[in-house]
Order: sequence, then structure tokens, then C-alpha cells
Amino acid sequence: MTPIVLETNFPDLKLVNRGKVRDIYDLGEHLLIVTSDRISAFDVIMNEGIPNKGYVLTQISTFWFEQMTDIIPNHIVATEVDDFPAETHKYRDQLKGRSMLVKKAAPLPIECIVRGYVSGSGWKEYKQSNSICGITLPAGLVESDRLEAPIFTPSTKAELGEHDENIPFSTAVELCGEQRACEARDITLAIYERARDLAASKGIIIADTKFEFGIFEDKLLWIDEALTPDSSRFWPSDLYRPGGPQPSFDKQFLRDYLETLDWDKKAPAPPLPEEIVRKTGEKYMEALQRLTA
Repeated sequence: MTPIVLETNFPDLKLVNRGKVRDIYDLGEHLLIVTSDRISAFDVIMNEGIPNKGYVLTQISTFWFEQMTDIIPNHIVATEVDDFPAETHKYRDQLKGRSMLVKKAAPLPIECIVRGYVSGSGWKEYKQSNSICGITLPAGLVESDRLEAPIFTPSTKAELGEHDENIPFSTAVELCGEQRACEARDITLAIYERARDLAASKGIIIADTKFEFGIFEDKLLWIDEALTPDSSRFWPSDLYRPGGPQPSFDKQFLRDYLETLDWDKKAPAPPLPEEIVRKTGEKYMEALQRLTA
């Protein structure tokens, strides 16, 4: 097991953003994205890191980016430290396996979410209105039901510590323009359908996931992360039983634990027991091993 990396501090590199999970450095022509072992839940960053999490997220993202190059290009320039600019090489131990050199793209102002099953905030919304993001769904669905066809349910991008909000497609058009919104929707659905089928062959259901896209040289580019346990709901298909929550290979395990606490879901985060930290890490690693086997 590699040492847990909660944050990076490279004094001679220009840190431009420290998000919930990723530290981003500006190297001039490109960005350096370093995926830490931080984990957030309910938009609050936990105090403890998850063993190997940054490695797992980076390797899974690289795997999926490579699977979809005929659908959409991605932002990766290099994933091996030897191929990074020379000024990064002294930080090799912290970068190896958990970092990417990427193109600079201007992010779209929306999260591109696709749902193939009724779960999470989508389930809560469906119970109230029989719809998700303005899309009317059949009556009588139960929690975790598979949808007849996947749906595109975009959201706003909240500032750190705030909550994303689901929006109807018409609002995505207002934010991005009709052409870009339609392109993002169609690519989101195409990636999901291929990923869903590939994961199914490995015994994993991808219930939903979210993507980020950016504009680079006036074309849409897939950026950030790709179908990871942080950005997706992964369920073991052999244990799938509609009608309630599902076992998972993602951070839902952590959320479920936190739901048992008397915590208002605001910072500061409660301390996590060692067992919860360990089991969360094991679930992430199992997702990587299953998908890439």
C-alpha cells in the first residue's frame, strides 16, 4: 500500500486549484492534475484519506478515456512521470500512478449526468414528482429500478462546499447554448451506453455517472475524471435487487455509514473509524480490479 496523500505541496510549481479530491498545477502549456486520497461526502471533505484512492481513480479514468476515443477526444497528454516536464520529476514519489498531464480546456458550466437506474437524488425527486430533471418517468417505479432508456439529467456546478442542483435540459441550453448542450447530451449518453455494456460483462452495474466536458480549440473535450467510483454508482450485478439501496463499489458505502450518525452534513466532518476507511478503500480497489481484469 502506498502512503496516503491528503494534499500535495510543490513549492516551485504553480498551484491553481485544490478541489475536493484533485490538486491542479499550471505548468504553462498544460495542467498537472494530481489525484489525492481525499474523499468527500455530502460535499464535505473527510479528515481521513482512503488508501490508494488517488491511484485507483487515476487508473480507472485512464482506462475509460482510452475506451472512448472514437466517441470523444479527452484531455490526457501523458500519464507517466517520465513524460512530464522536468520540473515535476523531483516529485515522482507523490505523482507516480496518481497524476496526469492534461490539455487546458475551458469547462462547460454544467455537470453532465446520465442515469440508467432510479437512485440517489433522482429517486428522491421521482418520489415527489414522478419525474427527474423535468423528464416524466413511468409510474410505479421502485428504488434502484432500471430505466427503459438512460436519461440525461444535468446539474449546476456548485462552489466548494455548496450543493450541485439538478436542472432541466432547457436550463443547460441557456447556460451552454443549444448546439453545445445537445452535443454534450448525446456524447454523455453514448459514453454511458458503451461503458454500461462493458461493465456488465465484468459483473458491474453502472447505475449513473457524471462527466465534465470542456472546450479546446473550439471542440468538445472530455476532461476531469471518467466513470470512477467517485463520479458513478457501481453495483455488483449478482447482488442487484430493485426495491431499495444496493451494495456498491463506490462512496455510497461511506455515505450510508454517515447517515447513521447524528451529523448535520456540514463541516467539520466527523471522524471515520479505521474499519470504514479500510473497507471504502477495498471497495474502490475491487472496482478497478474488476473493470480492468
